[in-house]
Amino acid sequence: MSKLSHINTKGEAQMVDVAGKEVTSRTAVAKACVVMKASTLKLVKSATAKKGDVLATARIAGIQAAKKTSDLIPLCHPLAISKVVVDFKLAARHIDVEALVKVEGKTGVEMEALTACAVACLTIYDMVKAVDRGIVISDLRLVEKSGGKSGTFKAK
Repeated sequence: MSKLSHINTKGEAQMVDVAGKEVTSRTAVAKACVVMKASTLKLVKSATAKKGDVLATARIAGIQAAKKTSDLIPLCHPLAISKVVVDFKLAARHIDVEALVKVEGKTGVEMEALTACAVACLTIYDMVKAVDRGIVISDLRLVEKSGGKSGTFKAK
């Protein structure tokens, strides 16, 4: 069994020391799904929801969340993120949300991608909850990461 990097020898939580790590180009992609009524999705597509343009707001929220991840997740390092892309694919009754985050740094951006994706999904919910409280957010996951000592990961 491998050792957890965020736990010290006494079993206490710790921030990982990245001082000796090499600066490399690192990328992570996370995905999730927001399921809703077809009528709700129609509001999203037409940008006629009462609160405004749902996808534009969710995109900005996701980008902002990626930049604020270290404020939300206690042991994450603050990073000088170089790129965040939040994208949406609309289907008949759901929206697939994808977040890509890049950095030149000593630690990865998996948490930033996951946070961006989660907050974009939550923002979609917030924007249309008045007409559809039955929305389901599911399948939040890391689908790909590259860079750093552990190399590339691609979900199956």
